[in-house]
Amino acid sequence: MSDRSQIEWTDATWNPVRGCTKVSPGCKHCYAETFAERFRGVPGHPFEQGFDLRLVPEKLQQPLLWRSPRRIFVNSMSDLFHPYIPIAYLAQVGSVMREANWHTFQVLTKRHERMQQLLNGKLSWLARLPNVWFGVSVEDREHGLPRIATLRDTNAAVRFLSIEPLLEDLGRLNLARIDWVIVGGESGIRHRPIAQQWITSIRDQCLNAGIPFFFKQWGGRTPKANGRTLDRRTWDELPIIAGASGETAILTQ
Repeated sequence: MSDRSQIEWTDATWNPVRGCTKVSPGCKHCYAETFAERFRGVPGHPFEQGFDLRLVPEKLQQPLLWRSPRRIFVNSMSDLFHPYIPIAYLAQVGSVMREANWHTFQVLTKRHERMQQLLNGKLSWLARLPNVWFGVSVEDREHGLPRIATLRDTNAAVRFLSIEPLLEDLGRLNLARIDWVIVGGESGIRHRPIAQQWITSIRDQCLNAGIPFFFKQWGGRTPKANGRTLDRRTWDELPIIAGASGETAILTQ
């Protein structure tokens, strides 16, 4: 957890859960698992248990201590909708997000079906919070496109896509009811290649649909190895949000 994140599209990370399990090709070279497993067995370290899934209730109140507004990536080292996380604990996390309403919380999942079931059902109050954005990870057509379809029909104030690592051409996307799109290449020693035309296709679809587009990175051996400039500029657009006058605008960092 950090209140000064290096992730370009957020300001801070908050991990009331640690650890996860793989569900699709996007998880193959998971940065969070690689980091956590370095510390398995180190007494007293937050990741003494490596990447094993576990609740961290002592971290629940952390956002309430950050008084200046931040965009907070929830569970950068886990998945909030993992099936082993009890609904009662999810409600506790949601209660903190509701109370800390000066922050914007960014929730990203690969467990799209559980997210939809809960936000359209028992946790519908959480879906209505205007300061909580819900997104799905998209890496390829087989696994990513069904997540997009599920997200479109999930109750949420803001819906976003994190298309990272982008592993293939996604073709024509249905971006109805999507408020923000992030795209990035994979990083790490075993990073898989990305093609510029895959990125520009998504970028152009976002421009045509009036959806803010954020290009995070080309990827490589390190996240910043090849920069994040696309067509000689950076793309740092953020979701459209309602202003005091009721008007909306695309924000840039």
